[in-house]
Amino acid sequence: MPERCEKITIEESRPRERLDQYLSAIYQAVSRGTIQRLIKEGHITVNGTTVKPTHAPKAGEQVTVAWPTVRPAEPEPEDIPLDILFEDTDLVVLNKASGICVHPGNGHETGTLVHALLHHCRGQLSGIGGVARPGIVHRLDLDTSGCLVVAKNDATHLHLSKQFAERTMTKIYHAIVCGEMAREAGEITKAIARHPTHRKRMAALDDGDGKAAHTGYRVLQRLKHATLAEATLHTGRTHQIRVHFLYLGYPLVGDKTYGNSQNVRLKELSGYSAPRQMLHAATLGFTHPATEKRIQCEAPRPADFAAAMKLLGAK
Repeated sequence: MPERCEKITIEESRPRERLDQYLSAIYQAVSRGTIQRLIKEGHITVNGTTVKPTHAPKAGEQVTVAWPTVRPAEPEPEDIPLDILFEDTDLVVLNKASGICVHPGNGHETGTLVHALLHHCRGQLSGIGGVARPGIVHRLDLDTSGCLVVAKNDATHLHLSKQFAERTMTKIYHAIVCGEMAREAGEITKAIARHPTHRKRMAALDDGDGKAAHTGYRVLQRLKHATLAEATLHTGRTHQIRVHFLYLGYPLVGDKTYGNSQNVRLKELSGYSAPRQMLHAATLGFTHPATEKRIQCEAPRPADFAAAMKLLGAK
């Protein structure tokens, strides 16, 4: 139930103004983004009906704002099973399942890896990432599975972060891509930046624009109308593998953000439709901050990945 409910009667029509703008002027301490989210989630209604943030306020309309109950800023421990590949007093390496978010955020306030780690590690996690991201050194996309390392103390966190920054980590991914790749192996060094028009996407840009990005790849197996490829990350840009394979003309199977049309075509040719983007962090290697020994973890491909290969003709 909402903590409190407020009603506002619009006194005059504002045909050139949006509802989110109108309410932002009233609730100046609340960000416009939060107002938009509350409208989309149905916490803000007009005459008892849900509307869009772009709704133009009209004279006589009654706006109801039902403020949700405030959640605690610090995530609560949750008993969620973890697939552990390696663990000691300094760190833990997980085989992350697809569909689970790494840390809390909009739409993922519970059920994240952070909630599971707080339970498993009994609070013994590094604090550098703040209360929302304790122990989190790096992340994987929601739908990406595989190896992820978590720090249990600040010294380990700083050491691992340095290895990521200096590119001494071994990061190898397996990806199923749409189409039959022309080359057996290659290197992609196209810079990556925010897409100029689609702000939730990244894009490979001409040299001199964006941040340097380097992906090595090789074909592991040729499938029907698709390819199983291995990608080695030499940098760690947002959506790097997805964007680089799209640049080559082979977007990931199941990637609706970067390869929707190619996936529609793949379904027409093979009958297969992926439940998520087929990307798996197969290998993660690093130097242990305390022992200085080289640790290399391998995450087996999950069931949906193996099923995709079988349905696409893997032998």
